Amino acid sequence: MYDNAAYTSYPNLPLVLDIEYPTLKGTPDPSSMAALTEVVERVRKTYRSGVTLSYDFRLAQLKQLRKLCIERGEELAAALSTDLRKGKFESYVCEIEIIKAETEHAIRNLKTWMRPEKADRTTTSIMDTMKIIPDPWGVALIISSWNYPVHLTLMPLVGAIAGGNCVIIKPSELAPATSKTLDQLIPQYLNEDCYKVVQGGPKETEKLLAEKFDYIFYTGSSRVGQLVYSAASNHLTPVTLEMGGKSPVFLDNTCNIRMATERILWGKLVNAGQTCIAPDYILCTPDVQEDFIKTAKEMITKFYPDGARHSPDLCRIINERHFRRLQELLSDAEVAVGGETDESERYIAPTILVNVKETHKIMQDEIFGPILPVLTVNSVNEALNFITERNPPLTCYVFSTRREVRDAFTNRVSAGSICVNETCSIIIVNSLPFGGVGKSGIGAYHGKHSFDTFTHKKSVLIKDYSYITDSLIRLRYPPYGDWKQKLITLAIGLPLPGIPWRLIIFLLGISTGMIVILIIQKYYGFTL
Repeated sequence: MYDNAAYTSYPNLPLVLDIEYPTLKGTPDPSSMAALTEVVERVRKTYRSGVTLSYDFRLAQLKQLRKLCIERGEELAAALSTDLRKGKFESYVCEIEIIKAETEHAIRNLKTWMRPEKADRTTTSIMDTMKIIPDPWGVALIISSWNYPVHLTLMPLVGAIAGGNCVIIKPSELAPATSKTLDQLIPQYLNEDCYKVVQGGPKETEKLLAEKFDYIFYTGSSRVGQLVYSAASNHLTPVTLEMGGKSPVFLDNTCNIRMATERILWGKLVNAGQTCIAPDYILCTPDVQEDFIKTAKEMITKFYPDGARHSPDLCRIINERHFRRLQELLSDAEVAVGGETDESERYIAPTILVNVKETHKIMQDEIFGPILPVLTVNSVNEALNFITERNPPLTCYVFSTRREVRDAFTNRVSAGSICVNETCSIIIVNSLPFGGVGKSGIGAYHGKHSFDTFTHKKSVLIKDYSYITDSLIRLRYPPYGDWKQKLITLAIGLPLPGIPWRLIIFLLGISTGMIVILIIQKYYGFTL
């Protein structure tokens, strides 16, 4: 994932983003950066009050977030159109409706998610009560990206609310209309003391990262992710880093070429290719490349019958700097399809490149635009070697009907996810964890996985004061001896089958008591 950034040194961080960004209403004045510290402290004080811990509070906030999506969807869509010229379909289907569905999923399952888990007993805890409680981290910082500025801001927020956290939300300054809209809408629907939006640019982000948070969730480029990780390490703050990378596509001659091409192009062209899991390049044999190019020309015409430039369904590149970066990538490439550009509109036509070598500029970093290079290979193993020799991608796509090919990619490729005969829609399946590995990310979220990300598992052990319990643990007290050591060692290593030991010991206790009563009655004539 790309950030429009250069890098300069700052005293608090090894590097920090240095970009030009528009002045945003609500942006803290740089001369009063202490205001950010005050915001964080106020939110932390609210968290310590315990207001976010109850089921009822979390449920109410999730319902309010869903209500925001329902009632203010048009305003969010208008902001997305301003920032990215994103059409109504993509604004709703890829951003607003996904958040609505995620909140509804959390609302339905919140009570189950919050329920403590039972822990298995061992021989040393046979009489204990044990459970695992999903505990909120505390005050979380969410730093989102510009390419899906509603989705990538509110999706982790759903998990943070469900987990019982307070949140500082930092939208991307590169999508200023959406950032401003979120700043205006979130306080109208969510508890203002618990969830705060901070607008601004690199300096505000730098200042926020200097603060102590209990969890940081970042979406963006791996280069900036490293800076976030470095800043978090100063406070030993756990992080989720959702980044990107070059997600490859392997296309073989057994697939349905029309369906495969249609699916690949959709995944590449949605949001004009500015998607962290967009297909980045294709690996295929020369004969498959020929069929793909021919079919792709037909499909692009089908997608945009009046031409891609005039279609309301093709987004624009976020800004001039990214446009020029993408234009430069075309300088040493052979264009098979498309290639037209217009800087005045930040328009780049759907473009396919051929005769691409791994040394070309287009293969050095994530593309993040509507340009798709095709590299030819001679075998499945050659494709696998090409992929595995590089950094693990966020997603690896495989188009094949052969089970052995699908299994080879699934088993050999290290990636955040493997998607077979499909692209991008894996991001909307909330039963699957979404996240990267290595340079493509740390951690995962979506659905229950978001709740797990924004909570930590707190272990609880409760021991009673019964004489049976006390007799079982008395061996641990001094004075020690070899026989005590042997018995304890035996107990530690003894497997505990799935038997209700607590019930058995309880019944043994009752039986022992009854035997004692019978003995007393027989020998002493007492009646109890």
